[in-house]
Amino acid sequence: MAGTSAFEWLCAALEEGTTLERLEARGTVRIALKEAGLEPRTVTPSELRVVVQKLLPRELRQRGVADEAALCDRFAAGLRVLEGESSGRAADTPDAIFRRLGGEL
Repeated sequence: MAGTSAFEWLCAALEEGTTLERLEARGTVRIALKEAGLEPRTVTPSELRVVVQKLLPRELRQRGVADEAALCDRFAAGLRVLEGESSGRAADTPDAIFRRLGGEL
């Protein structure tokens, strides 16, 4: 199952910044997303940033990743950049569609 660009970016950054293998990194992010009630194929950068700040540190700690707090801060900063890049594009999430229909642009 493919994920959003934010999901793919985070998985690659996690794999690159830790000793986790590709499948371990992706699985760790998927577990944190599932706990938050989100899916990799629809998660936005801002939603993923909250997951990184609130849930991912515990998942990384359970997997023996050193300095998980600093890593998550770095990931959150990268996701803020992705948020800025995607804010110029019209998002087709249900929330964005309803906001547009309600008159907010």
